[in-house]
Amino acid sequence: MMDCTHYRRTLMVDPHDPDPALGEHRATCHDCNLYTQRLLRFESRLGRALSVPVPAQAVPAPAQAVPAPYRKGWLAMAASVVLALVVAGGLWLSAPGPSLAADVVTHMAGEPQAWQRTDVPVPTPALLDVLRNSRLRLGTGAGVVSYAASCEFRGHRVPHLVVQTESGPVTVMVLVHEHVPKTVQFDEQGYRGVIVPVAGHGSLAVLTRGGSADIGTVQHIASQVLESIIWTG
Repeated sequence: MMDCTHYRRTLMVDPHDPDPALGEHRATCHDCNLYTQRLLRFESRLGRALSVPVPAQAVPAPAQAVPAPYRKGWLAMAASVVLALVVAGGLWLSAPGPSLAADVVTHMAGEPQAWQRTDVPVPTPALLDVLRNSRLRLGTGAGVVSYAASCEFRGHRVPHLVVQTESGPVTVMVLVHEHVPKTVQFDEQGYRGVIVPVAGHGSLAVLTRGGSADIGTVQHIASQVLESIIWTG
């Protein structure tokens, strides 16, 4: 199965590559579909920028000689504009989807019952069933998992867990279909959390509610959960 990194690298070489595998991946990956649209829009804008004709008044009459310094200056300016467009476009395309953290927070608001403090764990068979589709299981280091559900998120079923910690209930979402290039921190709508990349397995979202833990604590909890994950595929 093609992963997001391979897909995006292929499109950077040829945004119109007809490979059927690219189309299949795009049809099932929300983020790569958005990435493709952004890439095609950028390509169109860059094409228009490069095809802008030089105004007639800027072109000297054939009999006139254009001094070399002026020619070099004009070419340097044009090259700078194109380079700026390419750099800005690359940064824009490589940036993680700005709505991922917001989507995670929105999902949390729809399941308020998950935030209860309790020392009663989810039955092991139920937990294993929730984790099975994401090809993982949890070791003992994660803490007491008091809530486990398989939720619809961005077109995929993902595990939504609540782990009881000293700082209170912490929500964990295993996002195997969501890829981020680096850790994303967020603090909005009463939720504080991080989304951390997981090599070969998408990303992990960990968040708290109501300021029960600072961002450093959330980051530490995320590391503990990651260390306790045992990938089965």
